[in-house]
Amino acid sequence: MAVDTSARTPTFTYVDGDWFSGNPPLIGPASHAMWLGSTVFDGARWFDGIAPDLDLHCERVNRSAVNMGLKPVVEAKEIERLAWEGIGKFDGRTAIYIKPMYWAEHGQMGSVVAADPDSTRFALCLFEAPMHTAKPSSLTVSPFRRPSPETAMTEAKTGSLYPNSGRMIIEARSRGFDNALVRDMNGNVVETASSNVFMVKDGVVYTPAANRTFLAGITRARIIGLLRHAGFDVREATLSVEDFMNADEIFQTGNYSKVVPVTRLDDAQFQEGPVTRKALDLYMDWAKSSHGTDG
Repeated sequence: MAVDTSARTPTFTYVDGDWFSGNPPLIGPASHAMWLGSTVFDGARWFDGIAPDLDLHCERVNRSAVNMGLKPVVEAKEIERLAWEGIGKFDGRTAIYIKPMYWAEHGQMGSVVAADPDSTRFALCLFEAPMHTAKPSSLTVSPFRRPSPETAMTEAKTGSLYPNSGRMIIEARSRGFDNALVRDMNGNVVETASSNVFMVKDGVVYTPAANRTFLAGITRARIIGLLRHAGFDVREATLSVEDFMNADEIFQTGNYSKVVPVTRLDDAQFQEGPVTRKALDLYMDWAKSSHGTDG
């Protein structure tokens, strides 16, 4: 296989039984994934010798494959083992993003639009990506919405959903903000363009109730559990933009940066508050005490 080594950061990819450095060409112009978007992926993190919830991310990519009509051809435990094998190829000085993925090579006979599950391929890509945990972020309410399950593949972590997120971020940045606060088709806040979102009011922690229009993430669930165990009142609820504008604190959670404080929402200013700091401390304490430094 000819290998394109133009990856932006040190990168290793496992595919068809071998590891390749750089950015190997995997999808051709006739591939179903190229022109009809049949891709799913997941993302885990390695940093400081640990990979929190790696097993759950490996399990979720296989569920996404099934929901997309693909065939998960690698067991979750094997994906996890391969991830640790790949981690060993790096120098250990920079955090790593761990990205298992599936895609279809062909469409079904008689209906090329539908992916042929028997043509499913698998790859595991790892690349260096520094953490931006606790770096303050600004949000603006996006004019764009999250689709409902009747209109998009919202129950899979599929690449086809992300152009919508991309335009949300581009539009937000054009107005001087880092990210966007996003609503569903009913006008309720569900997440940001790239992460889950929480708010704090009078000591109570709120996060949008999972309503199948957004990815209720693994890190989101972990933060909810840790805060509740620490004695916080955490409620999943239907929330409006006005609720967030009147909050005492806002923070984002996600695999990529874990916990990120929000210091601005449109014209409203916020401080990084004690609950946000506690959420990050609880997460890091849990991660470092619950996970070893190898697979």
